[in-house]
Amino acid sequence: MGGDSRRLGGTEVYLVTGTIPSSFLALGTCLAAMRFLVAAFLLLALGASALAEPVHFKDCGSGVGVIKELNVNPCPTQPCKLHKGQSYSVNVTFTSNILSQSSKAVVHGIVLGVPVPFPIPEPDGCKSGINCPIQKDKTYSYLNKLPVKNEYPSIKLVVQWELLGDKGQHLFCWEIPVQIEG
Repeated sequence: MGGDSRRLGGTEVYLVTGTIPSSFLALGTCLAAMRFLVAAFLLLALGASALAEPVHFKDCGSGVGVIKELNVNPCPTQPCKLHKGQSYSVNVTFTSNILSQSSKAVVHGIVLGVPVPFPIPEPDGCKSGINCPIQKDKTYSYLNKLPVKNEYPSIKLVVQWELLGDKGQHLFCWEIPVQIEG
């Protein structure tokens, strides 16, 4: 860095010229990036919690588990309005009361009291956020997708979602009313 001295009204003033060392620039850039990341994280966390409202459900026989919370996203009101061609995330927090080596999801749409199989992309619960084997008295977060195909009729129905253990026991079973729309 260089500099000049000049007189300004009887006072000698030093004017420093040159460039700011790159270490100072890097530090400033790093701090700005950290502030941005913290702000972005807080906004995302607040946004996700606002979108992921727990859904009111009917327990349809969780014989060897306890559902702590059910989230279907997006589903701001019930019955959940499911739009054709969209996919909805399902997150079930539950506690298992048994040991199970595996788990399998079975989903039905109940129309006029008749259960109709409702295929999901991944029926294996051990590939849906659960680390198998499932341990007794441990809480898990099961994550999956509910795709709504374009060819489904526009109809009101009840979605029934079961997660079965390796001996067919119900780790959880829940039902919610939905309305499929075009």
